[in-house]
Amino acid sequence: MAHTRFLDFRIPRHRSPPVPVGGRAKRIFDVVAASALIAVMSPMILFVATLVVIGDGWPFYIRHNRIGHGGTEFACFKFRTMVLDAEERLRSHLEADQSAAEEWRQNHKLRNDPRITAVGNVLRKSSADELLQLVNVIRGEMSLVGPRPIVRDEAILYGPHFHEYTMARPGLTGLWQVSGRSDTSYDERVRMDCSYVDSWSLGKDVAIILKTIPAVLATRGAA
Repeated sequence: MAHTRFLDFRIPRHRSPPVPVGGRAKRIFDVVAASALIAVMSPMILFVATLVVIGDGWPFYIRHNRIGHGGTEFACFKFRTMVLDAEERLRSHLEADQSAAEEWRQNHKLRNDPRITAVGNVLRKSSADELLQLVNVIRGEMSLVGPRPIVRDEAILYGPHFHEYTMARPGLTGLWQVSGRSDTSYDERVRMDCSYVDSWSLGKDVAIILKTIPAVLATRGAA
């Protein structure tokens, strides 16, 4: 479940897989931009953390295992948006509602998720719950732009395209986020991830970041 240790800002040292999409230019852009965003948004990050604690107690964040570049797992940081007994509540909900169970099987998401808290619902719609992933960008586990980080069970949904997913660092934003998010099917999400990897350029990263701002403000298709 959620971890109560403070966030670890150290850059992990381990044997690196082949150079991810974008190489050094993308990495430099990520570090500079993410550092600037953390500095500018630190008051908002503190405010959101306070809201989570007031609304549903400690801890204010979770670390969830996701698949990253090269197929390795990493701890993805997010503000906590779910109740503390989320796994038990999900299991009970899926056992009682077959349509929800089918929706979960296809997309690993629920439009009406009983686990989400009142504060968490606002954070998800505004994407503010993902602000802590700037830490993952600094650590080199994620990029500002790329495929959304997936859990191990989702790898099978990528089929033969899973290799393309692992060629890039997962992104804080990406083509999926600016193309409707939950309004798109999982197959379309996979297609967009492959398209991003196959045609990457720094200019496209900047364009996606600029498109993310109005997409977030409109909360279009947010889960």
